[in-house]
Amino acid sequence: MPLLYSLMKPPVQLALRVFFRRLEVRHPERLQEPGPLLLAANHPNTLMDPLLVAANRRRGQLFFLAKSTFFQNPVSRWFFEHSNCIPVYRRQDAESGEANVTPEQLAELNEKAFGRSYDHLERGGLLMIFPEGTSISERRLRPLKTGAARIALGAEARHDFRLGVRLLPVGVNYSAPTRFRSDVLVYPARPIVVADYAEQYRQDPEAAADALTEELRRRLEDHLVVTRDDAEDALVRQVEDTFGQYLVPEHDEGSPYEEFRLTRTLLQGVAWFERHDPEHLAELHQQVDAYTHSLRNLRLSDEALQRSGAGRGRLERGLLTTLKVALGFPVYLYGAINNYVPYIIPSLVAKRATKDVEFVAPLMMVTGMLTFGLFYPLQIWLVHRLFHHGWLTLLYALSLPITGFYALHYWGQLTQRLQRLRLLRLFRRQPEAVETLLRQRQTILQLLAEARDAYLSAQANR
Repeated sequence: MPLLYSLMKPPVQLALRVFFRRLEVRHPERLQEPGPLLLAANHPNTLMDPLLVAANRRRGQLFFLAKSTFFQNPVSRWFFEHSNCIPVYRRQDAESGEANVTPEQLAELNEKAFGRSYDHLERGGLLMIFPEGTSISERRLRPLKTGAARIALGAEARHDFRLGVRLLPVGVNYSAPTRFRSDVLVYPARPIVVADYAEQYRQDPEAAADALTEELRRRLEDHLVVTRDDAEDALVRQVEDTFGQYLVPEHDEGSPYEEFRLTRTLLQGVAWFERHDPEHLAELHQQVDAYTHSLRNLRLSDEALQRSGAGRGRLERGLLTTLKVALGFPVYLYGAINNYVPYIIPSLVAKRATKDVEFVAPLMMVTGMLTFGLFYPLQIWLVHRLFHHGWLTLLYALSLPITGFYALHYWGQLTQRLQRLRLLRLFRRQPEAVETLLRQRQTILQLLAEARDAYLSAQANR
């Protein structure tokens, strides 16, 4: 087994837990299915997608089918070859010249890749593929290529469909693919038994590959948030981010799976209103756009308006928040000073290294592993050299990650507090603008309440 994979897995597992605020694997036992197993996932976030799946697989090493352009230079070729990657050659890369192969060589090279895949599955191995064939950061499932189905069927056909290959669809859902401390849900479906397609394969291999690919697509879509276009995605994001708790007051904010269910319900509701009451949907869309635009112009957040109620409770909350801000500032300052450089470098590197949003998150995480892995030991060594005190050095080492996370939390709380102070100033200086904003918000809540009641009533009467 490649040593690099084994060495990198523990730090990657830790880095993923740090990078994501909430990382949930739904039905984790499905990821632990024994080989021969072919895992097929959607691909919105380049290298982050395989890392998430591999890090949550307890036994056995995953092998990956990766596009050949990752193997172009000696350094990346060494890394990917020692990370269990098998190169595949895409027609668009050959035609554009990126793959450094002629279209005539394409079939022969991919036949070798398929052969290596068959051999790996025959040994009871685990293989991962991304059947969309490309990574696009959007909540959509692109048309699937038949490569996953052809590999699974080809490996089984070698053994007269007695090998036992299963095809496992894996949905990967990000709340914000490029943002640090966002959420992710890894949602495997029930595995597909490839031998079930044996008779169809014997009669027509291409039809069997198409049928297996269609079943893969159906199961992936059942485990993903899939929007039809950018406009629908924007509307649903605005509603779920700002008003989700009003639509489903009891939903568990600590669970990415509950957020996934809420989004899927919103999408079903949008589709229902398009058919039965498009005027209501159009008005909601217009009001949400106007409200979001007003918030942006006034440099406010919806949360500031949520907490703008009057009375003693608001005063007590304000005093308590002010006290927390004052008492927490020294800890925040300590955490910020000790963590700022290794924290900010990954963001700067990602911004300068790529314009493709699909590469931002993995670049940030990998760079962060390097910067924190270098700066923390250096800082601890310097403290030990200065004070020559073992316990003090140990306390300093423990304080670095703890105060680093506290600094992030404190900054978020401080930002919210500053937003509420800004709202109070606007109340005094531009009361009409704030009153208009509050009326817009109330109108949206009323429209959403009416939409929810109508949709639930329609579903109950089905």
